[in-house]
Amino acid sequence: MPLPLDVVTYGPDIPDESTFRLLGTGEGRRILVLGLGRGHVAVTLALQGARVICVDTHIENIEAARVLADANEVKLELHHGDLAELAFVRADTIDVALSVYELSRIDDLDRVLRQVNRVLHTGSHFVCSFPHPAYVALDESVPGSVRFNRAYTDRSPRSAGDATVYPRSIADLFSSFGRANFRVDALLEPIGEKSAQPSPFWAEAMRAVPPTLVMRGKKEGV
Repeated sequence: MPLPLDVVTYGPDIPDESTFRLLGTGEGRRILVLGLGRGHVAVTLALQGARVICVDTHIENIEAARVLADANEVKLELHHGDLAELAFVRADTIDVALSVYELSRIDDLDRVLRQVNRVLHTGSHFVCSFPHPAYVALDESVPGSVRFNRAYTDRSPRSAGDATVYPRSIADLFSSFGRANFRVDALLEPIGEKSAQPSPFWAEAMRAVPPTLVMRGKKEGV
């Protein structure tokens, strides 16, 4: 099922920005997107009138986003590279930053957060979503089960498809945001909702354990 281009989504089979209202309008704003997926979130924001600056470590995601932007007649500023390498963005010039499910693949999260804090205006927000740390600990080998095969506190990397995920507890994430001078002002743990057309990631366990954690951090003043 293709992702929508009329609203920002934060993860599979959970409510979207029309419910959460974490970002505000895109019109006239300079928005940094870390991690593109196939480009849907970035194109959605560009369609709202935002100037969207994107960074992704995978060239195939850059190309997919370019094709989607061209098809929808919008422009994206696309950069291929490490998510923490933001030297091309001047300090205090970004109105809001967004990352959907990408930061769980980053080993050195603190380094990324410091760079995002540098480029944001004081008082602006960084909105991001992660695989929920409790859901990451589930045993996915038995469909429909709600059984754990690892401790919630287990920080060892875990394979997820073709990616490596670095599990962190909610306390770990709060600490990382705080060290980077962000104050977390929104924390959401939505339960999965099976729609008439569920995503390929749908599992009945989503009804019992939140599949996604959504956080918003506000850049504090010096």
